[in-house]
Amino acid sequence: MKSAHDMPFGASLTSGGARFAVWAPSVDAAEVVVDGRRVPMQRDAHGFFHCFDDKAAPGSRYAFRFAGVDIEVPDPASRFNPDGVHEPSEIIDPRAYEWRDGDWGGRTFQDAVIYELHVGTFTPQGTYAAAAERLDYLASLGVTAIELMPLAATPGRWNWGYDGVLPFAPHAPLGRPDDLKRFIDAAHERGLMVLLDVVYNHFGPEGNYLGHYAQAFFTARHQTPWGNGINFDDRSSAVARQFFIHNALYWLDEYHFDGLRLDAVHAIIDDSDPSFLRELAAAVRALPSRRALHLVLENDRNDAGLLARDADGRPLEYSAQWNDDFHHTLYVLLTAETRGHFADYAEPGAQLLRSLREGFAYQGEHSGHRGGDRGTASASLPPEAFVNFLQNHDQIGNRPDAARMWALLEPPRMLAAETLLSLLPTPILLFMGDEFHAPSGFPFFCDFGEELARAVTEGRHREFASFWQDVAADSVPGPATEAARAAAVLDWAAITREPHRGALERARERFALRHRELAPRLPARSAGGALLGPATLTARWSLADGTILSVAANLADAAFPGPPVRRGRTLLTTATAAGREWPPWYVEWTLE
Repeated sequence: MKSAHDMPFGASLTSGGARFAVWAPSVDAAEVVVDGRRVPMQRDAHGFFHCFDDKAAPGSRYAFRFAGVDIEVPDPASRFNPDGVHEPSEIIDPRAYEWRDGDWGGRTFQDAVIYELHVGTFTPQGTYAAAAERLDYLASLGVTAIELMPLAATPGRWNWGYDGVLPFAPHAPLGRPDDLKRFIDAAHERGLMVLLDVVYNHFGPEGNYLGHYAQAFFTARHQTPWGNGINFDDRSSAVARQFFIHNALYWLDEYHFDGLRLDAVHAIIDDSDPSFLRELAAAVRALPSRRALHLVLENDRNDAGLLARDADGRPLEYSAQWNDDFHHTLYVLLTAETRGHFADYAEPGAQLLRSLREGFAYQGEHSGHRGGDRGTASASLPPEAFVNFLQNHDQIGNRPDAARMWALLEPPRMLAAETLLSLLPTPILLFMGDEFHAPSGFPFFCDFGEELARAVTEGRHREFASFWQDVAADSVPGPATEAARAAAVLDWAAITREPHRGALERARERFALRHRELAPRLPARSAGGALLGPATLTARWSLADGTILSVAANLADAAFPGPPVRRGRTLLTTATAAGREWPPWYVEWTLE
């Protein structure tokens, strides 16, 4: 089986050469330089330039030249840029790869155990091929889905991925396009979904040349932290919208990804109706595919409308959202943190209960940190609409010390958090290495030039100023240093020694229990709960087979006297409750 996504821009191979197309409404003339040969392009009425070159072939290098622009630029829809984002693009034959996953139909999302990883630091080699060697480990761990941090080509050798400037081109140091396809094929062979994190709210600060020849790709109507906003709603916005919609379809169609996680969609400024996000979802839902496809949001606005279901409970647009409210409320209970956005969680016990029962803790209430109302009603949504987690790349990397949660908490608190997460009847996510309490952190890293590196370092200090008071700035590697990238690489040797080996064994046991007892009984629906004290609660869900799943939690340093009588069979607990009290940092899951 061979797969290729047809799109109206970029380089497309034909039987006798290649067709080239680029949108450049700001210039009057253009040409494509193919293997050193200049081929004139013709302009149409809509600002597109086209041409055909009968000498172009797979492996040919090409770049665009525009009248009045003194530089050659790579294709913004490049399928691969092997020498970096400032150099010519390479023509790729997407049909050359022979897929082996023709019988793969995907998986449901309601029982997903998602493993977020960064290909460049998941292994010391930092390649797709090296990551593929760990797929058996992930499958045996109990993971059902791998979520890759962004792969779009960025400047330099390494980057978190959120500074991408060539959204269709997988970052070259990780491997070639066919290497990525082999990774996905191998994951499907092991029953693992693969999701991709994509960034449609901005381009990175270096290597984006669109402003030189397609100024209408951006709009001064909307200002963002990165400058003029991407044009999703101004004149000529149709091309920018289609550029990113085709990007989503390209990853799903040509690379067989099982879904996408859309980064920070609250930073997409768009006043149109239908919005870009709704148009994108409609295009994905219309894509002919025998695989189940899942769209997941990161959305600080808590817009429940994007997660709406049809009469049969199927997502109309987006499958789920990363549930920051669950993380933030639990984190405040575990650490008593009150700085920055955590100030919005002054009643963490009640807010955690609401998050467990209804999804969002903020459903229209005023957010002091944000200076306005936040969220819409989410109680009607099913639990599978919310991806819950203890940490992710942001929660680790946006700390000055880049420390993981297990390094910040006493063991009883960490055990309570992991026990609570493990049987939630929602999709759950862990960050790479969480399962064995990885000794490495995950600092932010990039590979920019000196001036931009200094600006990034200063900007991150300003953005997270309130969190730096406990950390000496010179104790943390600068984000644009090789030391920062090295500090983020997982130490796989740790799983052979304690306490990491024990943490891994406990994680495997928890996920095995989840797959054995919970997954066959999903989907779930909220069935109640109660706040018994400032940090003590119960929550209940009805499962598809008529059983009731319950959790009791005392997330406090003091024992809780006189709790309700336990009902049902214990599935998992942090400790045996002695007498008529729940001990500190106590979590128990039961099934009746």
